[in-house]
Amino acid sequence: MSEEIAMENTVGGTIGKVDVFEGRDPEVKVRTKKMMMWLIIFAIVMLFAGITSAMIVLYGKLAWVRIIPPTALWISNALVILSSITLVMALRAVKKGEQKKAFMLTAVTAILGFAFTFTQNTAWNELAGIGMGYTITQNDQGLKSYRWNALDRLSGTYGEDYYIEYKGERLQKVNGEYYLTSDVGLLDPKTREVMKTFNASGAMLSVLIYVHIIHLVFGLIYMVVNTIRVHKGVINKDNWISLYSGGMYWHFMGILWLYLFAFLFYLA
Repeated sequence: MSEEIAMENTVGGTIGKVDVFEGRDPEVKVRTKKMMMWLIIFAIVMLFAGITSAMIVLYGKLAWVRIIPPTALWISNALVILSSITLVMALRAVKKGEQKKAFMLTAVTAILGFAFTFTQNTAWNELAGIGMGYTITQNDQGLKSYRWNALDRLSGTYGEDYYIEYKGERLQKVNGEYYLTSDVGLLDPKTREVMKTFNASGAMLSVLIYVHIIHLVFGLIYMVVNTIRVHKGVINKDNWISLYSGGMYWHFMGILWLYLFAFLFYLA
């Protein structure tokens, strides 16, 4: 996504920078940048579509934990929305030639991005703390072994903090035993087959949170680079496409997370 390619001057031995779009219609640069970003976005959409599709398949076959999202995730939702707003304001400021304002807004956007990443990690640590994560043990050779927790490791009040669905049907807990809601007579307890099942929902939740964070970090790095470019005047009212294309990625990652949040906690 770099605008320039550094190349060596073989005569003077100095390093110069050549704009690959120099001498071309500015619209060519704009269209190229946009097309490249749309291709990247499409690839990410396909990746997450594959992961969420796998979740839907697992949901119909395994016991699935429904849990109340931690407060840290709600904070991260607010942060990612706010970061998109500040980035839109930064682009408008650049187009008006307000460099100082644009620099401040892009810097704030980057800070919000770091805060978003922090709250996401905090939220997962909270979920892991109530049994949604994995346990580290040592095998006979003294090596660490990672094992995803079974459902019997969950803590909290059943029905308030979390509940479990089995093959798409909610389980009720009566006298320490789990029964399907349709089992009115409580004749067929599902406790044994459910409690020793590994926490597939916790595993997939972790995958989606951290795969999203990894992709967001690329956008965050680009945001920091663009913040420096705005400060130096490289990005200005006549050359703003890098901030625009970076914004396309940033807004997409924000929308993607909001979708994942709804999917994980309310839709799947």
